[in-house]
Amino acid sequence: MNVTILGQGAMGARMADRLEDAGFAVVRWNRTGAVQTPAAAVRDADVVMAMVRDDAASRAVWAEGEGAALAAMKPGAIAIESSTVTPGWARTLAGMAQARGTAFLDAPVLGSRPQAEAGQLIHLIGGEADVIARVAPVLAAVGSARLHAGAAGAGAALKLVANALLAIQVAAVAELIGRMPGLGLCAETAIDLLGQTPVASAAARGAAGLMLSGRDAPLFPVELVAKDLGYAVGDASSAMPITEAAIRVFARAKAAGLADANLTAVSQLYAKAGAPEPMKA
Repeated sequence: MNVTILGQGAMGARMADRLEDAGFAVVRWNRTGAVQTPAAAVRDADVVMAMVRDDAASRAVWAEGEGAALAAMKPGAIAIESSTVTPGWARTLAGMAQARGTAFLDAPVLGSRPQAEAGQLIHLIGGEADVIARVAPVLAAVGSARLHAGAAGAGAALKLVANALLAIQVAAVAELIGRMPGLGLCAETAIDLLGQTPVASAAARGAAGLMLSGRDAPLFPVELVAKDLGYAVGDASSAMPITEAAIRVFARAKAAGLADANLTAVSQLYAKAGAPEPMKA
């Protein structure tokens, strides 16, 4: 198969690397410094996969103008949207693909740069099972699991739920680590002990470890977390007070100059959260 990857950021470039390692002929296209249109990049592709920032970027590469990708795809080619987009846009894009006879999947991924480098991403997929089977070798080259969530848009929806769940845990862990000295606890000891109990998820343990070590290199930047939380809430803010609270935490982090830092950098907001209180016998 010939595969075109639209988007060569931190994730798209690594996914393209894994596909090339697996023997696929890969065409890479990126908005920055592009010398050709998406349409030109996809003309010979059997599979076209996009990995871009948001709905607007996805719409631009797939559907806007004469140089858009979708209208230029050859008969029988398959379109895969792997960006984190809203379910509404994923369904709209699926409808556009269907109207021209192009098979479509929304297949965003769980995992960050290390998982992309190792080919260990997890695909959350919306679309038809037979289409998933047709592109299984492509997906297997960049991921270790394929989770079929349902019809078109379901993969995008599940990705937003997963990212919101992660962000809420990270915000809570940051807040609690900040509070621990005020409760007379050594944060390192407390996190180690909690990690031995069922209450600490793998995600919470990993986030706590990054916070305590001060490692804020961007695996999942604060700015993108804030975007994804906004997508997850949509017009349901009154029904999602916990997610709304997390949105405010990440907004504060952006305002504090942490937009490009890893999401665990929100712990810096709580670095001086109260003086220690003596523990009573």
